[in-house]
Amino acid sequence: MTSAPDAAPAPLRRLLAVLSVAGFASTFAGRSVEPLVGVLARDLGSDPHTVALLSTAFALPYALIQPVLGPVGDALGKERVMTACLGILTAALAGCALSGDLGLLFGLRIAAGAAAGGVVPLALALMGDRVPMQRRQVAIGRFLVAVILGQLAGSTFAGLIEAKVGWQGVFAITAAVAALGAAAALLGFERGLGPPARRPAFGEALTRYRGIVANPRARILFGAVFVEAIAVFGIFPHLAPLIEARGEGGPREAGLALAGFAAGGLAYSLLVAQLLRLLGTTRMLAVGGAVCAVALLAVGLAGRWQLDAAALLALGFGFYMLHNTFQVQVTEVAPGARASAVALHAFSFFCGQALGVAILGAALPVLGPFAALSACAATILALGLATARRLGPPPAPPRAA
Repeated sequence: MTSAPDAAPAPLRRLLAVLSVAGFASTFAGRSVEPLVGVLARDLGSDPHTVALLSTAFALPYALIQPVLGPVGDALGKERVMTACLGILTAALAGCALSGDLGLLFGLRIAAGAAAGGVVPLALALMGDRVPMQRRQVAIGRFLVAVILGQLAGSTFAGLIEAKVGWQGVFAITAAVAALGAAAALLGFERGLGPPARRPAFGEALTRYRGIVANPRARILFGAVFVEAIAVFGIFPHLAPLIEARGEGGPREAGLALAGFAAGGLAYSLLVAQLLRLLGTTRMLAVGGAVCAVALLAVGLAGRWQLDAAALLALGFGFYMLHNTFQVQVTEVAPGARASAVALHAFSFFCGQALGVAILGAALPVLGPFAALSACAATILALGLATARRLGPPPAPPRAA
C-alpha cells in the first residue's frame, strides 16, 4: 500500500510535485481574465456583461470536453493526456496575447478552456489511483494548495500588472506559465507505471458513464457541484465592473478582492487535517454551506473593495470545505474508472460555473447585487445542509484478502 503523503516515497513526492506545477499553470490561466473585464470592454468597444462571458467561454468547453477526456485518459494514460493538454493551453494563451478582436479572443478562450479541462480533473483521478482512500482528502487538499495559489496569483497578478504591460501582456505571461507546466509534465512524469496505452473505446465509455450515473451517490455529488458552482462563481467576472461602478477602483482593486477567495482556499488547504479531526466530513458540509452563505450576503452589502476581499476570503474557505469533500468522495464512486467519474464531476461543476455567470449577468441589473446574492446565499446554505444529511463518509474500500 502507498504510504501517506507525510512520509511518501520519492516517486509519490515527485508525482505530487509535477501535478502541483501543472495544476498551478492551468488555474493561473483560468482566473487571470476576471479582473480585466472593465479594461477589455473599453479597449474592445464592448459591454462589460458581454466581456464577462469570457469566463463562460473558458468554463463551458472545460465542462463539455470532460466526457471525452475521461475515457481518453483512462485509455491512453492520464499523464500523456495531461501533457498534451498543457501544450495546447500554452498555444491558445499565446494566441490570446496576439489578439485584438473580441470574437477571436472568445475562440481562443474556448480552446484554452478545453485544454485546461485535461489538467486538474485528470490529476485528481491520478491521485485516486496512487493514494489510499484514508489519506486521500489530505493529499488532495495539499494538491489544492498549488491549484489555489494559481488562482490567487492569476487574479492578483492580472490586476496589479495590467497597467504596466496591458491585457495582452498579461495573456503573454499566462502563456509562459502554461509552458512551464507543460515542461514539468513532459520531463517529470515517470513513464511505464500505469497500464499500457490502448485505443479509447467510446462505446464502453458510454456504458461506464451510464453505470456511474446509476449510482445514487454519484448523482448527488454531480448535482451538488453543479449547484455550488452557480451559487458561488456566478459573481466573479461581474465583480470588477461592480467595483468600478461604485467608484472604488479598477483592475488592481478587483484583482486584490478576487484574490481573497483563493487566500481563503489556501487557508482551508493548510487546515484541512485539523478540520477533519474537529468536524468530520458531515459537519464540514453543513458548516461550509453556512460560511459561504454569510460571505455572499456580505459581498452583496459591501460598499468598499476591502470588504469584498474579506468576504471573498471567507467564501473561499467555506467553498473548499464543501468542494474538497465532494472531490474526495467522487474519486471513490467508480474505482475502476476514476478518470471517467472525475470527468463527469468536472463536467457538472464547470457547466454550473458557465451558467452561473449568465444567470448573475441577467439578475444583477434587475434585482441589484444584494437581492441577487441573497438568492445565491440561500441556495448554498440549503445545499450544505442537504448534502450533510444525504452524504455520510464514503464507503470504505474492501480489505485485501
